[in-house]
Amino acid sequence: MMPALLPGLPLQMAALAMAVFVLAGAVKGVIGLGLPTFSMALLALWMPPAQAAALLLLPSLCTNLWQAGPLATLGALWRRLWPMQTGVLLGTLGGVLLFGPPAGRAGAALLGLALAGYALWGLAGRRLPQRMAQARGVGPLVGVLTGLLTALTGVFVLPAVPWLQSLSLDKDELVQAMGLSFTTSTVALGLGLGWAGGADTAASLWASLWMLPAAALGILWGQRLRARLSQAVFRRCFFVALLALGVWMLWRAVAA
Repeated sequence: MMPALLPGLPLQMAALAMAVFVLAGAVKGVIGLGLPTFSMALLALWMPPAQAAALLLLPSLCTNLWQAGPLATLGALWRRLWPMQTGVLLGTLGGVLLFGPPAGRAGAALLGLALAGYALWGLAGRRLPQRMAQARGVGPLVGVLTGLLTALTGVFVLPAVPWLQSLSLDKDELVQAMGLSFTTSTVALGLGLGWAGGADTAASLWASLWMLPAAALGILWGQRLRARLSQAVFRRCFFVALLALGVWMLWRAVAA
């Protein structure tokens, strides 16, 4: 029954969560990323960050597995990026071990900071210097930092996405690399939450299965919008909205 899908939330909140995944899926359908970032930002407005992070795991995993294809080129990309992916795994699991899943005002404040930082980076349109991005040891460090932020906030775009954008990948390789990185982060976060979260996390993981159709519907909608809207204008609006959400969440956490 619908009221039991999201533990502790009434029917209206469950329906609202599905609406969030439709919108977040539409964002991913247009620009190729943003489903976990956008859904975490909105879900965390009314539920604990750890519950929101568990709820997005299956929709995020399935859409990221699709984005990580095709298999014909995945092997070569993995050989290039496996040190960074290993760092993501170790950083996420280590972060959950050290800090626990994202929770309370601290989790909300860190999520707000991460969203605002990502939005400012996107609005600035800057990239890491190529020489620095490709320096020896930078990939694993980026992976560990991304993993720690994933454990603390449930969002896994920083600093992974700016680093990937600096590797001189072509358009298709970049989309696939983001899909691979997001998949690693999702699996690592799922393992960490399942280890630390107990029964409530297990119930939220079950609930995340019900979010899959909503996310798929949103992606299909977003792909249609992509053909009609200017991607540059949409990206600008997306980052401005993320900045506003991040600042508001940070202010609410600090003022509470």
